[in-house]
Amino acid sequence: MKRKTIPNWRRHVTIFLSGLLMGTADVIPGVSGGTVAFILGIYEELIDAIRAAVPFLRRMVSLRWREALNEFPWRFLLALVAGIGTAVLSMARFLHWALEAYPVYVYALFFGLIVASVYVVRTRVQKWGPLTMLVTALFAAGTYGLVGLRPAQTPEALWFIFLSGMLAICAMILPGISGAFILVLLGKYHYLLGALIRFDLVTIVVFIAGAAVGIVSFAYILRWLLNHYHDLTVAALVGFMLGALRELWPWKRARLVDFFPTALTGEVALALGLMVLGFAVVMILERTAERHKKRGDLPALATAGSPESGDGEPVSAG
Repeated sequence: MKRKTIPNWRRHVTIFLSGLLMGTADVIPGVSGGTVAFILGIYEELIDAIRAAVPFLRRMVSLRWREALNEFPWRFLLALVAGIGTAVLSMARFLHWALEAYPVYVYALFFGLIVASVYVVRTRVQKWGPLTMLVTALFAAGTYGLVGLRPAQTPEALWFIFLSGMLAICAMILPGISGAFILVLLGKYHYLLGALIRFDLVTIVVFIAGAAVGIVSFAYILRWLLNHYHDLTVAALVGFMLGALRELWPWKRARLVDFFPTALTGEVALALGLMVLGFAVVMILERTAERHKKRGDLPALATAGSPESGDGEPVSAG
């Protein structure tokens, strides 16, 4: 039976719309753009396009430009990146305003998103045992302590923006964790949203440069760790996320000083409702992706270097 051909313009519009949904997910801590890509059925094509980047650059350096452009899926990436960029710029303005006007509600939503992400990522550990649980506990305690030691203001110098880009993109190739979450922990989430709104080109370019360096350097380290110590690496990630929940706790008397509400006021009730909503959003996305996987529509939700990922290439889930 002959497959029906989709007109190029219609396919590009579809990819652009997919990018819009992925970009919306990427800018929200705890929501995985990779999971959205699974659900939309473009994850495998996206990974193939990323892998094609190195041969593309080699051909460009060798001045084989025509061959490079013919072999590289630049139309797919252009439509996808345009959609992601449009969503990020649109969401940046709203989230920047919301964080200033309603910080308790925003962080309550983020808290629920990350709690669900912890639940999802823990299922990636193939066999829990005393050692994996100990690693999780140690990383949770260590991260909890480090978050408490973090200064109220982190540097706005370009070197720190570059480092933030490196670390954020590293999170995006980890299963179930988003780069936006790392930016929250580094104290640069709100600042970078502002840079996008102001269209601060220097900050944006330095951040992107850090991301480019990060994905090239860290991807190979991550692949090695997950190939050789898969369960321990994922267990450490679970602990890291658990400890980092301290930063997202919505109720603070002063910077980094947490407290528990003593009365169920309207604000507290709404914040708790947003926590539940955040948890539900991630779980629905995960369950939807799992259903697609079981039907064979999508590749397995594999972590990089796990048996399901085949050749051990880094797999983006952020």
